[in-house]
Amino acid sequence: MRWTRTRIAAAATILAIVSFFAVNMTSEVWFSNARVDLTQNSLYTVSKGTREVLESIPEPITLRFYFSEAVSVKYAGVRSHGGRVRDMLQRFESLSGGKIRLEVIDPEPLTEAEDQAVAQGITGAPTPAGEKIYFGLVGTNMVNGREVIPFFLEDREQYLEYDLTSLVYRLIREKKPKIGIVSNIPFDTGAGGLGAAMQGQSRSYMIYEQIRETFDVVFLEQDFDRVPADIDVVMVAHPKPLSPTTQYALDQFIMRGGRAMVFLDPLSEISMQAGPSGETLEGSTESSAASIDTLMKSWGVSVPAANVIGVRDRALRVQFGSDLADYVAWIALTAGEMDRSDLVTADLTDLNLGTVGSIQHARGATTTLSPLLQTTADSMEIPVSKVQGAPNPNVLLRDFVKSGKVFTIAARIGGPVKSAFPAGAPPRGPADKPEQAPLPAHIAEAKSVNIVLVADSDIFNDSFWVQTQELQGQRVAVPVAGNAVFVLNALENLTGSASLISLRSRGTSNRPFEVVNDMRRRANQQFLLQEQALQERLTQTQAKLAELEGKRNAQARPGQAQPQEMLSPEQEAEIEKFRTELVETRKALRDVQFKLRRDIDRFGTWLAAINILFIPLLIAATAFLLWLFGRGRKTAGGSK
Repeated sequence: MRWTRTRIAAAATILAIVSFFAVNMTSEVWFSNARVDLTQNSLYTVSKGTREVLESIPEPITLRFYFSEAVSVKYAGVRSHGGRVRDMLQRFESLSGGKIRLEVIDPEPLTEAEDQAVAQGITGAPTPAGEKIYFGLVGTNMVNGREVIPFFLEDREQYLEYDLTSLVYRLIREKKPKIGIVSNIPFDTGAGGLGAAMQGQSRSYMIYEQIRETFDVVFLEQDFDRVPADIDVVMVAHPKPLSPTTQYALDQFIMRGGRAMVFLDPLSEISMQAGPSGETLEGSTESSAASIDTLMKSWGVSVPAANVIGVRDRALRVQFGSDLADYVAWIALTAGEMDRSDLVTADLTDLNLGTVGSIQHARGATTTLSPLLQTTADSMEIPVSKVQGAPNPNVLLRDFVKSGKVFTIAARIGGPVKSAFPAGAPPRGPADKPEQAPLPAHIAEAKSVNIVLVADSDIFNDSFWVQTQELQGQRVAVPVAGNAVFVLNALENLTGSASLISLRSRGTSNRPFEVVNDMRRRANQQFLLQEQALQERLTQTQAKLAELEGKRNAQARPGQAQPQEMLSPEQEAEIEKFRTELVETRKALRDVQFKLRRDIDRFGTWLAAINILFIPLLIAATAFLLWLFGRGRKTAGGSK
């Protein structure tokens, strides 16, 4: 048989079709779990922490994924997200070595599967057509453990791996580490306190809710003579001034190897939040900087109570009147201000904090201070009195003077520590609770301590870091900053668990336009400085006018009537001069705003040009060079 061109073309076509199906079937079997993740934070790659959790599963667990396949066809976003969840669960199943059994269930309307989904706690989201979409997960272990994700919100897609790994982790651990909380912040009831809880209006803080999911939480109140033996970590968060007896209990807990996370604040805005009645909770305190001063001295650190730290190049934008303004007392820290060598902050990308203090290390202290969070050098100390009440952000920005100093906001305290009570337990005061049993033997020194100290308590404030959504009566958190990540990472680290730390830290994807923000801040400050100069000239001109008026009145004869609204030539000249200055200054202010807008627009045009034109031009140039190279080779071959 002769192989004509027609036969060769037909055979090539058949071979191509066979190869196409063969490659697809082979890749489905061999490469079903292969992924190429091009995102900066590798949001679609199974991390080392997840692999460690999956490899440590002691007994089989069952994951039942409820997804309304047929109903979701009309909703592309939900269907796409559902496909990703299913893919991730299948990936978990393949990496678990047979320890995870995955069941995918389509709860069609009016079926037993739908009844089972509802009974298991899966939330059905209503659609405009009157149907319900079920999109949740139930995990069970061999004993009686049960964990539920009622509904996978699209807004939490970037946290998918953490949510799934956290669910598996909760199913396989033997018990929750125990956290003892010492705080004057109403974590469990929110700003309204017990009164709001009784009225059904309380909303616990979301960080506290997430702490409860991971740890066994116990409130130690603020007056006690010992820390219970089963407490793993004590979290001291903006307490009232603690008595010597309570400070001694904390001191001995740390001397015995206990670990602590401490939040002290020169100005705590979260503690002063108004409840439903418009008043703050009784007993609320603005400052906690000196609430455990005896302990702080033994640790060799302090948090000055007189100042908060303002950071101009990390200022948060806030609503002020009808405009937005840069509020230098509220700051948005980025990865550059975080210790990348410490597990707690190694992968953290952003934090939003308000009216923070600074941590200072005493000269000659026996402890070591390792900063976890610091400011940039574009910082300054601001007296607390200037940020109390309702400060004007524009005034703070206008008066800002760069100190060039980097301030420490959070740090890890380590090394040897001597007891803050060298003589033993202090005498009990009348306010102390009666002692129920003899105290353990006094320990005078610890060879090494592990304390995380944060000079802020507003990190817990929901308005700084999270948006909450209501879904069938349940609150779902959609973070915009890593505040909860930092707190949970630190507590996990202090309790000795690290599997989930890397997963939490990679969740946030806040990518601010830092260059544009810096341009705007510089122009805003210039605008405010010119505005201040205008006000000063206005004041000087008014004073001059008053002086001229006084001279004119003094020149009037006794017994004569005063001139009726007659202005002297000097006054007319002064007013004309002021009007000219006013017009010129307003023009200068408009020029500043125009230049700001022009610079930002020019920068945006360059970005658009790079994104839209650069890649196509690069591909075209590469193709052209390859064409020239091939043509050159043909020419060279022909010449031979």
